[in-house]
Amino acid sequence: MKSLQNKVVVITGAGSGMGRELALLAHSRGAKVAVSDWNPEGLAETVALLKAQGATLHSAVLDVSDRDAMGAYAQTVVDEFGVVNMVINNAGVSMTGDFEEMTYEEFDWIVGVNFNGVVNGTKEFLPHLIASGDGAVVNLSSLFGLISMPGQSAYNATKYAVRGFTEALREEMLVNRHPVTVTCIHPGGIKTGISRNGRKTESQDGATIDKLFEEKLARMPADKAAKIILDAATKGRARQLVGIDAHILHHFAKLTGSRYQDIVAMGSKRVIPAKKATARR
Repeated sequence: MKSLQNKVVVITGAGSGMGRELALLAHSRGAKVAVSDWNPEGLAETVALLKAQGATLHSAVLDVSDRDAMGAYAQTVVDEFGVVNMVINNAGVSMTGDFEEMTYEEFDWIVGVNFNGVVNGTKEFLPHLIASGDGAVVNLSSLFGLISMPGQSAYNATKYAVRGFTEALREEMLVNRHPVTVTCIHPGGIKTGISRNGRKTESQDGATIDKLFEEKLARMPADKAAKIILDAATKGRARQLVGIDAHILHHFAKLTGSRYQDIVAMGSKRVIPAKKATARR
């Protein structure tokens, strides 16, 4: 895919953060956009920004973990535009806390959005991407789909799953000679509301965690991340790391092998906020 001019780009999780910036940038590059989000207020803000810029768009409130809803949404988008060229499965949530404290409901919730949402979006739109003759699947994994981190067991699980799924899918497209590129994106700390809007286990000090993420860890503006992602997607790259932190930590883990886990465990004690003293044991 040489450009987005007159292409139809579908973006989930477009109500804020990288999803919103991806939609605005795709439009600026000549694309028609289909945007969705589970949050109607955030989605309405994105739609207003797109309309103010004269975008051709379709919007829908959507829970990506709902397979039937995703199927109906995909058909609606195809009915409106006649074709879909790129799907960016961007919707994602966070779940912070030790696995031993986590409930099954909390674990299932993040798996439903972060992994099943990617699977649903890919499955429902893939036939249309193939039919377009010039398609692209772009799946959002994470730096935490390359290295693991204490307190992020559920998030790590989903992002490693997205990585494995996406890489295998790319191989299948090549083997079957389908005209669809597949790109796995691994962002580091991006300035979004993912921590603030995410969930934490009972013992976690949510306010302190959010402050740490937003003031210390989230270094890259969302619009800059969106540019890197769309550039990689249009070029059909297999993998794209986003942010200097993603590059540094990825290479650190490669150099140290599995020993990186011991180093991270020791170092995290000085960074991760202490648990609440009143937490139930």
